Amino acid sequence: MIAILAGVIGARFYYVAFNWEKYAISPIKIFELRDGGLAIYGGLIAGAVVIFEKCKKKKINSFDFFDTIVPFVAIAQSIGRWGNFFNTEAYGTQTTNIFRMGIQTLEGYKEVHPTFLYESISTFLIFVFLRILQKNRKFKGEITYVYLLLYAGARGIIEGMRVDSLWLGNFRISQILSSVIFVVSGIMLLKNFRKYR
Repeated sequence: MIAILAGVIGARFYYVAFNWEKYAISPIKIFELRDGGLAIYGGLIAGAVVIFEKCKKKKINSFDFFDTIVPFVAIAQSIGRWGNFFNTEAYGTQTTNIFRMGIQTLEGYKEVHPTFLYESISTFLIFVFLRILQKNRKFKGEITYVYLLLYAGARGIIEGMRVDSLWLGNFRISQILSSVIFVVSGIMLLKNFRKYR
């Protein structure tokens, strides 16, 4: 429960930090969550920090704990993405492909990439794969690293289609973070597989 609360705060802090020019004028808007503004990476980071600290205090192996919960984080993400659909947000660029969805915006009717759906499907498939993988875990941290690798890879691709990305200069912040997570988790997986063998 503490991690969930920390996740919400972290998701908001992350979003506000990279949109500060919008909130600097009227800081009270930081607390107005009804207009959206939660970034999943901020939530994941804050939640992970809280869990890590709690595991340390309780003398629980944090990788055992993370390996148990990350599949359910993936399914929560899959379900949560439908909030973007109902709020008509987190959609992609205009497209004519078969998977397009029609939306009404201030500029009029558009047909766009349903990026919320792409991420919902990808995180659902990650959930299914991780649940299967849990039955034959080879080392502590395997499920966690696989989750990070798969999610970062999927998010990095999907983020490139979105029109509401957070930016750092000319780069999408989520793509930068996804790239780092993808590389680091891939290296850790290879390193641990070698130890296991």
